[in-house]
Amino acid sequence: MRTNPLIFLFALLSLVTFAQTKANPDDAAIKKSLTYFVNSIKSKQIDLAVNCIYPKFFTIVSKEKMMQILNMTYNNPFMKIDVQNLQFENIEKPELIKGEYFSITNYFLKLKCNVGSLNDDIKKKINSALKAKYGKNNVKYLANEGSYLINANMKACAVSKDKKYWKFVILEKEYKPQLVKVLPKKVLDKF
Repeated sequence: MRTNPLIFLFALLSLVTFAQTKANPDDAAIKKSLTYFVNSIKSKQIDLAVNCIYPKFFTIVSKEKMMQILNMTYNNPFMKIDVQNLQFENIEKPELIKGEYFSITNYFLKLKCNVGSLNDDIKKKINSALKAKYGKNNVKYLANEGSYLINANMKACAVSKDKKYWKFVILEKEYKPQLVKVLPKKVLDKF
């Protein structure tokens, strides 16, 4: 007689677990597009990475300026940044607003930033800047390599017209006033 309640409990737990882990059908397309974006940066193909950015973003920062910024960041011979790992945390169900779908995507990047060729004064400034941006517990200095290991908790807004191909805007609180020109208020209110 004890078997029936146990089977019922097991079935109920399985159903609840399945319902919680059931992925949004758009997750795969968003992950694929964001992975392509990150891999383009990782392989130093900045032109391909820039093509993954939501076109309306270029109304606040020109495409040429964005290419310059990304090249200075990821192709800098004095401070080499290596993107080592991408993990997804949460992808919101896309919401249709004025003919486009928007989804807030939370993800993690593991970055390795080699600062070995820089002087101590600049290293201290970089240390302060990294800890301010990513949090003290997410930045570790590897003295033997002259590198920082950074666990970057990131957030992006994925945008699509067809839910197949997604473009991105990296969401950072300090840029929220400028993003008012790019993203709907309903999306901005979520971060």
